[in-house]
Amino acid sequence: MRALTWQGREKVSVETVPDPRIIEPTDAIVRVTSTAICGSDLHLYAVLGMYLDAGDVLGHEAMGVVEEVGSGAGPLRPGDRVVVPFNISCGTCWMCSRGLFAQCETTQVRSQGTGASLFGFSKLYGQVPGGQAEYLRVPQAQFGPVVVPDDGSPDERYLFLSDVLPTAWQAVEYAAVPAGGTVAVVGLGPIGQMAARIAAHRGATRVIGLDLVPERLQMAKRHGIDVLDVSEVDDVTDAVRALTGGRGVDSAIDAVGMEAHGSPVAAGAQRLAGILPDRLAATMIEKAGVDRLAALQTAFDVVRRGGTVSIVGVYGGAADPISMMQLFDKGLTLRMGQANVKRWIDDLLPLVSDAADPLGVLDLRTHRVSLETAPEAYEMFQKKADGCIKVVLDPTAA
Repeated sequence: MRALTWQGREKVSVETVPDPRIIEPTDAIVRVTSTAICGSDLHLYAVLGMYLDAGDVLGHEAMGVVEEVGSGAGPLRPGDRVVVPFNISCGTCWMCSRGLFAQCETTQVRSQGTGASLFGFSKLYGQVPGGQAEYLRVPQAQFGPVVVPDDGSPDERYLFLSDVLPTAWQAVEYAAVPAGGTVAVVGLGPIGQMAARIAAHRGATRVIGLDLVPERLQMAKRHGIDVLDVSEVDDVTDAVRALTGGRGVDSAIDAVGMEAHGSPVAAGAQRLAGILPDRLAATMIEKAGVDRLAALQTAFDVVRRGGTVSIVGVYGGAADPISMMQLFDKGLTLRMGQANVKRWIDDLLPLVSDAADPLGVLDLRTHRVSLETAPEAYEMFQKKADGCIKVVLDPTAA
């Protein structure tokens, strides 16, 4: 089959690799019909290569049609149209029974001290071949895949149940926006876009989106979000307070993560880690503060005293400096973590199935291209060129 493989820092290529096969009774094989590029994939592309081997298949946002099932794959049947959650969880362990599917004890990567295995996301999370391919082996298929209607609707109606929508929903849930409250979303990439829409859908009276990319600001504005171009205001905190009676927002969501604009020292550390030998680079990541914290600091600044900051952007540094005095003085609550995808599916599936499209899922993808052009798509997405906000790869296209 054809698959997108990591080959080195900022170098990926589409190669012919062996077809996946059933290994465990709980496996399924899915023929991929759509698979998206995530901002987290860009972290692997540019920063976290020390945890990858040349030839690793990337991608963790995929959907398609079940081709084959193992004897223990539960009710799943060939021909089912499914979305595949990005985290691999069993559904029955102690963690899963508490809805903490991203911490599944059956698939935890104990050798790395990390949580549940993820598709296409490096040795840190199990080195499981990802979904930017023609076919995908799905472990724990008795629980993971979400069967969606085979109703002729475009894949993009359901595809984002794999990651974007559950991640955004959890971000809003963790933000604990009070009834009729206000929220700022720092970063209007795909997760930020949907977090802003979900916050508004769930009753926030004012949602403020912060970014500096014109196309992202325009998209958010189309969905009723108040936007601030951070490149055009002298002081972002003052601008947010001016919109919230001088107090700041009740809740803030950091939807950017480790590669935020700004933070030049950390940016240099990331570049250095990218060129060091893997063992030295991994030590640097695991022992040093290499995250760019500008977005997170903005979230701390714009939230009111006693408010909540929800961190959904991915971070990788082990010794990042943050202002504990500020957090303590303001009395802030922090919540964060990988999305527990299956926990939120029952909330989301009715919304994406609604013909009225209340979350605007059909207005997120800006580019749909052939899997064969994935290397060019990665570069475009990284550089935010051609108005790129969300890329979907089509393994079936010529």
